[in-house]
Amino acid sequence: MLRAVSLIALYGSVLGACRYFAYELRFDFLVPQNFQEERLLSLAFNLPIKLLLLVLFRQFRSLLTYFSVPDLLRIAAAMASANLLSHILRLGVTPAMVSPRGVVLIDFVLSVGALSFLRLGFRIYRERYGSSNADQPKRKIRRLAVLGAGDAGAQFVQEIQAKPSLGLRPIFFLDDNRRKHGHHIHGTPVLGAPEEIARLRRDHPVDACVIAMPSAPGKRLQEIYKVLREQELTVEIIPSMAELAEGRVQVTKIRPVQVEDLLGRESVDLRSVEVAKLVAGKVVLVTGAGGSIGSELCRQILSHHPERLLMVEQAEGALFVIESELNERGHSSTIVPLVADILDTPRMNFIFERFRPQVVFHAAAHKHVFMMERQPGEAVKNNTTGTRLLAELASAHGVETMVFISTDKAINPTSVMGATKRLAEIHLQHIQLQPSNHTKFIAVRFGNVLGSSGSVIPIFKRQIEAGGPVTVTHPDVTRYFMTIPEAVGLVLQTANLGAGGEIFVLDMGKPVKIVDLANQLIELSGLRAGQDIEIKFIGLRPGEKLYEELQHQSEMLLPTPHPRVTRLAAQSSRAEDWRMRCIDEVERRVTTLEANQLKLVIKELVPEYRPHLDPS
Repeated sequence: MLRAVSLIALYGSVLGACRYFAYELRFDFLVPQNFQEERLLSLAFNLPIKLLLLVLFRQFRSLLTYFSVPDLLRIAAAMASANLLSHILRLGVTPAMVSPRGVVLIDFVLSVGALSFLRLGFRIYRERYGSSNADQPKRKIRRLAVLGAGDAGAQFVQEIQAKPSLGLRPIFFLDDNRRKHGHHIHGTPVLGAPEEIARLRRDHPVDACVIAMPSAPGKRLQEIYKVLREQELTVEIIPSMAELAEGRVQVTKIRPVQVEDLLGRESVDLRSVEVAKLVAGKVVLVTGAGGSIGSELCRQILSHHPERLLMVEQAEGALFVIESELNERGHSSTIVPLVADILDTPRMNFIFERFRPQVVFHAAAHKHVFMMERQPGEAVKNNTTGTRLLAELASAHGVETMVFISTDKAINPTSVMGATKRLAEIHLQHIQLQPSNHTKFIAVRFGNVLGSSGSVIPIFKRQIEAGGPVTVTHPDVTRYFMTIPEAVGLVLQTANLGAGGEIFVLDMGKPVKIVDLANQLIELSGLRAGQDIEIKFIGLRPGEKLYEELQHQSEMLLPTPHPRVTRLAAQSSRAEDWRMRCIDEVERRVTTLEANQLKLVIKELVPEYRPHLDPS
C-alpha cells in the first residue's frame, strides 16, 4: 500500500510538472492570464486520467528498476490515450476552455520522455550501484579490444558497460568490414581490422582481446588468433551462437579460446522446420542417451517439442547427469530416463510396448577402436547384435523411423569397431526389405566429433597438464572432425531425406593432421611445442588407419536436398543366408571364438575388412 501511494505521488508530481511546463513552452514562457486559469483546470482533468491510464497499462505493477522497450511503448500508449480522453472530456464539459492543441502535443512528448528517463535512471542505478554489485569486491579494470563489431560484439559491450562490477572496459572495436571503421558503437570506436592490432594498441593500450565473432569460420578464427598471439595478448572468446540461442550462457561469459573454436566450420542451415515435422508431438526414443552424441540428440530433440522423450542408457551415472541437466532446463514432464541394455530384449520389448515410440535414434555403441580391437566379441554384441535386435523390435512395433549412428570407420574397415558397424548397416538394409516391415531404417556415417568421450582432444589436454609428452601415432595421420551440435543437427535432417534403407554420409570438411591439432592445443595452453612440451610419435595402433576414407570403391556419393548430406548410391541387398550366417557364425559364437578367429569370420561376411591379427 505504501509503495502504491509513493508511486502515485512520484508519477503525479512528474506528470503535473510536464503539463505545467507544456503551457510555458507553448507560450514561450509568457502564459497569458486567461490561460493560466485554464492551466489549473487542465491539470485537474488531465492528471487523474493519466494516472488511471498508467494503472490500466500495468505500469504501477512494473518494478521501477527494470525498464525496456515494451515498457516504453506502454507508457507512450498510456499518455496518448490519456491526452486524447481528457481533451474529449474537456470539449464536452468546458468547451469554452479547452487546452491548445500545441499544449496537448508538448505535454505528450514531455510526459513520455520524463517517465522514460525516470525509469531508465532507476535501471542504471540498479545495474551500476545496486546492492548485488556493491557486495562484490572491487576488481582491477581490464581494458579490452573487441574483435567483431556485429550484433554479438555490440551486445557484449552494452552488457559490460551496464555492469562495471565485471571489471571490463571496452577500448575499441576491430572488424573486417571497412565500412564500419571510423564509427562508434555504444560510444566505443571501430578503429580498424584485426590485423592492425599491433599499430592500434600503441596509442590505445589494451590488456586482452575478446573475439566476438560467433559465426566466423574456423579458418578466419585461426588467422586472427595467430595475429593476437604474436602480440602476446590474452585472447578470450564469447560463447557460440548455439549456446547463446539456447540461453545456456550469457554473452558476457567470455572464456579462453579452445581448439574447438579454431576447428569450427561455417554455420549451416539445419532446417529446424523439417526436424520439427519429424519429432513434434511424437514419442521419441534415444539409445545411448548419456553419451556425447546421445545427450546432444536429447537436447536438440527437446527444442522441437516431442510429446515424450525416452532416454535409454545402460550406464546409470551418465543417464543421471543428462537427466539432471534437462530437468534444470524445465523438461522434467517430457523426459523419461530408462536404465536398460539394448541386448536385454525382454526389457526393451517392455519399453516399446509401454511407451510406443514413433521415432528411434540409435546412438548406443562401443566406439573405442583400440579397446574393441582387443575384445572383438564385445564390439559384435553391442554394435552388431544390439543394433539388429533393436531394429527388429522397431519393425515389429511399427516404429515410423529408426536412425542408426554409424561411422566413417565402416568404410573399408581395418578395425573391429568399423567392421561391426558395417555388419549393423547391412542388417538394417536387410530388415528394410522384409515384406512385413513398415519402418524406415536409415544409417548415418560421420567421423570424429570434437570433445566426445575418448576422443584425442581430451587426451592431449590431459597430457599437456601433466607436462607432456603429447603422444601422436604418426606424423601424417589425419582425421575428420565435426562439432557435436553440428553432427547431431545433421543427423536429425537425414530422417527426412530418405525412403528407407539408405546410408547417408555427413560432409566432414577437410581432414585435420593430428600433429597440427597437438601443436594448436599446446599453443592454446600458453606453451611451445618442442620446447615446453614434447610431441612423441608412437606409431599406429592395431585397427587404426593413417587416414579415414569417405566411401568404398564400389560406392558412389550422390547429393541430397541438404548441402551437408550425401547419399550412397550402392545399396547392399544381401540374401537371407547372409543374415543367418552372421547370426550363427558371428553373433552366437562371440564367447567361444578367439579374437583372431572371430575377426576372420567377420572378414568372410565383410570382404573389404582388413583385420589386424595378433601374433600367436
